[in-house]
Amino acid sequence: MNWFKNIAGRIYAVYGLIMFAVTMLIVFIPIWIFSHFPDPAKTRWFLHFGRVWMNVFMPLIGCPVRRKGLENFAKGQSYVVVCNHNSLIDVLVTTAEVPGVSKTLAKVEMGKIPLFGIMYRIGGIMVDRKDEESRKNSVIQMKEALRLGMHVQLYPEGTRNKSKYPLKNFYDGAFALAIDTQTPIMPSLLFHTRKILPVAGFWAAPHPIDYHFLPPISTKGLTQHDIPALKEKVFTLMWEYYREHTPQKTSAKAGYVQGANAF
Repeated sequence: MNWFKNIAGRIYAVYGLIMFAVTMLIVFIPIWIFSHFPDPAKTRWFLHFGRVWMNVFMPLIGCPVRRKGLENFAKGQSYVVVCNHNSLIDVLVTTAEVPGVSKTLAKVEMGKIPLFGIMYRIGGIMVDRKDEESRKNSVIQMKEALRLGMHVQLYPEGTRNKSKYPLKNFYDGAFALAIDTQTPIMPSLLFHTRKILPVAGFWAAPHPIDYHFLPPISTKGLTQHDIPALKEKVFTLMWEYYREHTPQKTSAKAGYVQGANAF
């Protein structure tokens, strides 16, 4: 049966890519038109059409998204939304499913992908992690997004989690940003995306996705000296929540160390 599962997974992956391309082309022109607007209008319209896109694409490929905890978003309040990162599909889900208007941080390489890269450049803040000036500029842009009333979405693990543990080490960047701007942190967790699109190999499988938003954590009065404690608090909260809501049991925060600054 393994050979059948392997073939079926490859066929499904091809189907998913075709549906992705077809549905993207439908929304590409209006998104490109509104890309010439200033922020936050540009990002608001991008997300409007992006959500229409994902509301069609995700059910088409058998991966409907179910959200929990939307009541944790207070009207008129911006958040630094932090999320776990297990799969390439995570970006599609978080961009469309975080309510309101938001920006996400993206690697500059993603902006070079034909057509799809344009969407990254509209809805994201591009950063070259090897360039110090680019990292500094990305922080400035994230602070400006928060000032304009948008959320900022970040993956504090930095890259996809390829380990057997619920989370990888967190970097400092999201927590430094939240403290600098005195913006509350909104922890969030994606479930099952690794089952859909594993890290290795050209293979995929349909599965519903759960996206949970946890109660926000205030940063009022905190300073840069509080980054390690805040990071540990959020990490522990997300780790324990993940364990409680999945059959996989991991008894200890193995391998977790204080991360270097991400920006």
